[in-house]
Amino acid sequence: MAERMSKYDEILSKYNTKLSDEKVREAVKRIIAERVPENDTTEVKKFLMGSVELTTLKTTDSDVSVMAFTERVNKFDNTYPDLPHVATICVYPCFAEVVKETLDVEGVEIACVSGSFPSSQALLEVKIAETALAIKDGATEIDMVMSVGKFLSGDYETVCDEISEMKQVCGERKLKVILETGCLKTAENIKKASILAMYAGADYIKTSTGKESPAATPEAAYVMCQAIKEYYDETGIQVGFKPAGGLNTVMDAIIYYTIVKEILGEKWLTNQWLRLGTSRLANLLLSEVIGEETKFF
Repeated sequence: MAERMSKYDEILSKYNTKLSDEKVREAVKRIIAERVPENDTTEVKKFLMGSVELTTLKTTDSDVSVMAFTERVNKFDNTYPDLPHVATICVYPCFAEVVKETLDVEGVEIACVSGSFPSSQALLEVKIAETALAIKDGATEIDMVMSVGKFLSGDYETVCDEISEMKQVCGERKLKVILETGCLKTAENIKKASILAMYAGADYIKTSTGKESPAATPEAAYVMCQAIKEYYDETGIQVGFKPAGGLNTVMDAIIYYTIVKEILGEKWLTNQWLRLGTSRLANLLLSEVIGEETKFF
C-alpha cells in the first residue's frame, strides 16, 4: 500500500505545492488592480456570454420547468442572432433527455452533474451507473465532485481511481471535476487536488458546486490556473477551467477572465477551455451588452 501511495506523492513532487495563502492573496490583488480594467469591455462581455453554463439545480426542478428553461436558449438564438449563445445547459441527470428533446440550438452542450452531486458520498458503482444513464439520455458533458473527504484524509489513490473510472465511462465526452475549493481551505490543498484531478483524467477542473460556502474565489481560481499551466508545461495536455458558484456580478466574471488571460494566456480564451457555471450571470451580461436591463433567462 505504501508503495502505491508513493506514486501520487511522486506526481505531486514535480509541482510546486508549497504555497503561501498570503502570497496568493497579494498576487490576486495585484492582477485585479492592474489588469481587470482593460478587460471591462463589450467584446469581453460578449465572449463571456458564450462561456456561460446556464445551470438549474433546484429541488423544485421538473420536466416542465427544465423544458421552459431550454426553450429560452432556443428563443435567445432567434432573438439575438448576432450574440453568442450559451456554451452549455447544466441539469441533473434525470433531465438530460428533456433537454436533448427540447434543445434546437447547434453547439450547446448538455452537461449533467453526476456521481451523487453535490456531496459525492456514494458507492462508486452508484456514481458510475448514474453517469452512464446520464450519457445514455443525452449528456455530452459530466460534472462530478471529487471525493473531498477522502482527499482530506490523504487517500489520493481512491480519489484518483474514482476520477479515472468516471472518465472511462465518459469516453470522448468531457469530464469536469469539481474540487469544492471552499472545503479544501488552503492554496496548498487546492493545488494538490488540481494536479491529482488532471492526472486522473479531468478534462476541466471546476471550483465549486455552489452548494458549499465559500464557493468560487479569485484566489482558488489563481491557484487552479497555475496548476493547469504547470500541468500543461509538464505533459502537453490542455485542461479547461470552470469557476462556478458565487458568480453574482459581471465584474466577478471579468475578474475570472482576467486571471485566466494573465496565467494561461490566449490559448484558453475560448469557450472550449473557459466556462462559467452560473444562471444569474447570463441576464446581467446580456443587460450590459445590449445596454438595457433584461431578464431574458
